[in-house]
Amino acid sequence: MSEKTIGLIAGVGPFAGADLFNKILEETVAAKDQDHLTVLSLSGPSEILDRTEYLLGKVAENPGHALARQLRRLAQAGAEVIGVPCNTAHSPQIFSLVQAEADRCGVQLLHMIGETGRFLREERPFLHTIGILSTTGTYLTRIYPNVLEPLGFAVQVPEREMQEEVVHTAVYHPSYGIKACGIATPQAVANLEQAMVWLQQKGAEAIVLGCTEMPLAIQSSQWRGLHIVDPTRILARGLIREACQAKLKPIHEC
Repeated sequence: MSEKTIGLIAGVGPFAGADLFNKILEETVAAKDQDHLTVLSLSGPSEILDRTEYLLGKVAENPGHALARQLRRLAQAGAEVIGVPCNTAHSPQIFSLVQAEADRCGVQLLHMIGETGRFLREERPFLHTIGILSTTGTYLTRIYPNVLEPLGFAVQVPEREMQEEVVHTAVYHPSYGIKACGIATPQAVANLEQAMVWLQQKGAEAIVLGCTEMPLAIQSSQWRGLHIVDPTRILARGLIREACQAKLKPIHEC
């Protein structure tokens, strides 16, 4: 059975990288250690500037350059299909640099937001309105609406004040944010649930957890009648599919 080696740019952020690796294991058909796929994980967060701060103009250096360097290191180590567990890194002005490096290295780079759109179109076609929770960087660059709306979905996002004071702080707050703590603090969960209620009232039938730290806080597939969509798990499944289709669990087993 032919298998490709998976590569993870896993430091954006480190807890999200670990979550992606775990979900690759969970989604792989394996009866013993030797059945699992080869995964090369590079977590070098110190050299990658914050993606949202770059998009907000708070730092000048495009973090896509560091992401591209890390992709090159993974390719040189043997990775053939690569994923980046960071939604904001898929903003075009960042991701385009990483994609260009992938093309130069001759490796396949999956697009997490594109994979999420594919999942919704193929597995949840009965949904009409999708709510998006994300960092403010992802919010401002409209990564999800730009992918989902052409597929026929209506997209609902929080109002700007709620986005910055409730949703973004659930991830970035220095005392209770998920990035700072590495776990879902009660306040972070409460913030995300507040935003989900608001989106549901605006007509959302599903919520995309559009920041890779958010699945650490909201781990169920359903919440008060809402479908919860986890792009990290979707990316994990996409990486397995491209590495070895036969080792991807059926969707109903997930």
